[in-house]
Amino acid sequence: MIELEGVPELIDPVMVAAFEGWNDAGDAASTAVAHLEREWKGEVFAALDAEDYYDFQVNRPTVYLDGGVRKITWPTTRLSVVRVGGDKPRDLVLVRGIEPSMRWRSFCNELLGFAHELGVEMVVILGALLGDTPHTRPVPVSGVTSDPDLARTMDLEETRYEGPTGIVGILQEACTHAGVPAVSLWAAVPHYVSQPPNPKATLALLNRLEDLIDLRIPLGELAEDARAWQVGVDQLASEDSEVAEYVQTLEEARDTAELPEASGEAIAREFERYLRRRDGGPGHATETGGDSSYLRDTSSGRTRPPKPSKAEDTGAEGGSQDSPEAPGRLPQDAAETPEAPGTTEAPEAPEGPEAPDATRAGETPDTPDSPGSPGSPGSPGSSED
Repeated sequence: MIELEGVPELIDPVMVAAFEGWNDAGDAASTAVAHLEREWKGEVFAALDAEDYYDFQVNRPTVYLDGGVRKITWPTTRLSVVRVGGDKPRDLVLVRGIEPSMRWRSFCNELLGFAHELGVEMVVILGALLGDTPHTRPVPVSGVTSDPDLARTMDLEETRYEGPTGIVGILQEACTHAGVPAVSLWAAVPHYVSQPPNPKATLALLNRLEDLIDLRIPLGELAEDARAWQVGVDQLASEDSEVAEYVQTLEEARDTAELPEASGEAIAREFERYLRRRDGGPGHATETGGDSSYLRDTSSGRTRPPKPSKAEDTGAEGGSQDSPEAPGRLPQDAAETPEAPGTTEAPEAPEGPEAPDATRAGETPDTPDSPGSPGSPGSPGSSED
């Protein structure tokens, strides 16, 4: 029995979740949810029992001093709620934690229990993956779902992936079976600069989320941080001729793939975002002329979010997407993984100043849910109970 004391009745709530670990390259996804919590001053109202879901030898607790008193912080998943005001107020339920070590089905059922009690209308799960994408270009962000009706209504990609998965894929499927609309947004992080933080990928996820739920998100200093991050990577790459040549190869492949997609729809999408931010409102009008928060799908009787435009944040659907749920990923090691459909062949990344750090979970070239993602040793992808 879930008791929600002190939580007010929510308005058109959307649950936004992200988990550290295999699904969080560069910490881009978890940082995005942390940004929402910080900007909107989210209040934590619940935390899952760490004893039920975490192996403390894998995710160790930390000790800190509070006024000279030693205290322990246990790894867990916390839920907070933020209220977004404006002409069309909406509430967000933010879920941020670590990918669980065990009992994944119970973990998802507990989160869905909170979603049911709070009246959540849609679940959006953020993820980040490593891919053959240049740091000098816009971050590719793909939106995928396993719900055919939702894919059609919101013009998302319907996942056809088969293979190892992470908690993002498990939670999305649990939502689908429970009748809760669920979408996963995946940002592609350059595999040759995988160390966190990656503010550029975080910014891309928030921009895509903003379009998906029709809500203006305060970005704070993220845009400036993203520019500074790119300048720093430019400097490091320029110090190694092989890395600079490799980045140029990725740029050429990306530009060639995106050329057919440089359409008016991409320009219109950016113009809509500009108008929304200039007006300072929480959203923009839709074709219906009424409440743009959600549209009703008459065939299923469920409430659906509005359909976004076809253009992605990057203006293309191709490129290097080793998204766990999106076809067209670029595998890091073609010898270990089968080539996914729609991938772009790229040369092997040379060793450079920003070689991936294989010691951090979620930062290896083995991306979750992705076709041909072999999974790292000890990966929790095989633990579902």
